[in-house]
Amino acid sequence: MANEARPCPCDIGDKIEYGSLGEEVQIDHIKAYVVKPKAPTEKAIIVIQDIFGWQLPNTRYMADMVASNGYIAICPDFFVGKQPWSPTDDWATFQQWLEDKNPTKINKEVDVVLKYLKEKCGSKRIGVVGFCWGGVATHYISLQYPEIKAGVSVYGIVREKEDRYELKSPTLFIFAENDAVIPLEQVTTLEANLKDKCKVDFQVKIFPDQTHGFVHRKREDINEADRRYIQEARGDLINWLNKYM
Repeated sequence: MANEARPCPCDIGDKIEYGSLGEEVQIDHIKAYVVKPKAPTEKAIIVIQDIFGWQLPNTRYMADMVASNGYIAICPDFFVGKQPWSPTDDWATFQQWLEDKNPTKINKEVDVVLKYLKEKCGSKRIGVVGFCWGGVATHYISLQYPEIKAGVSVYGIVREKEDRYELKSPTLFIFAENDAVIPLEQVTTLEANLKDKCKVDFQVKIFPDQTHGFVHRKREDINEADRRYIQEARGDLINWLNKYM
C-alpha cells in the first residue's frame, strides 16, 4: 500500500493514454522500444526512461516526438527486466527499490544500444535524452561517451561530485522551479561548477512555476497554466538536438 503521508514526489502529472508508433525489439540482453522517422536518417537519439520504466506511454510519446523531428528514437529497458516503480508503491521503500537500478552503472546497456544503432540502423550521429532517473543517466553518459553528439538531461537529480562537470558532450539541463526532488540551490551549484570546469557547450534552464515531471508527465492540452512551459521545454529539447546532431 502506498504511504499516503509521504507520496512519491516523482508521481506528478498525467499518465498519457497513448498507443505509440514504434515497435519493441530484443537487443542482446535487453528489450527496447524503437521508432523511426518517415525519411531515412543516420541520426539517432537514445531516450531514457524515468523511474516508471521504459513502457510508460509518456516516455514513448516523447520518443515518438523525437522521431517526428527526423531521428531514429530508441528507448531501451535500462532496468533490464526489473520491476519499475509504481505509483502504488510505498515511498518509504524507494531507496531499497533503487539499489539495483543505479543510473551511473549502465555502461553495458549503453554499449549494446550504441552497437545496435551503428550496425543495424546505420546511425553515425547519436544523442541522448533522459527524464528524472534518465536525466541522471544522460548526465553520466555525457561525461563518459565522447562519441555522443548531444545530451538533454530533464530534471535529473544533481549529484555533487568533483567528476560531474567535465562534460564530453554538449548538454542541455532542464529543471523545474518548484521541484520537490531537486532544490534550486543544487541547480545553481551545478551551473556554477559547469561554468568553471566544463569545456563543451552547455545550458542550464529553470522553468518558473513548474514541478518535477512537467515536460513529459503533464499534457499541454489539459494543463492550461503549464501549456507555455511544456511546449517551450519540448521545443528547447528538439532545438538542442538539431543544433548539435
